[in-house]
Amino acid sequence: MAKFLYGYHGGKMPETEAEEQASIAAWVAWVTKYEASMPDPGNPVGQSKTVSASGISDDGGANPLSGYAIIEAANIDEATAIANECPIIGEGGSVEVAQIMEM
Repeated sequence: MAKFLYGYHGGKMPETEAEEQASIAAWVAWVTKYEASMPDPGNPVGQSKTVSASGISDDGGANPLSGYAIIEAANIDEATAIANECPIIGEGGSVEVAQIMEM
């Protein structure tokens, strides 16, 4: 099995306690469904900065990372199909899927 990095971008923050509980339940259900394929179910991330030859940007870029996970799948199509079920999609966010290349 190949390993893939999920980079989560965006997503709406819950505005009420009920929305927060529904979001947590959706994430727990999704991670539980795929836990055998998730060696690292990931975490949200905080403040980010972008470092480039032109300097350091304090805003994390145009589409800052909001979290990550690592998943094992047969190929990028399978990894993408699993990502398509990720709760962040329903929260207005997106999932970037990239294969981790072993060195």
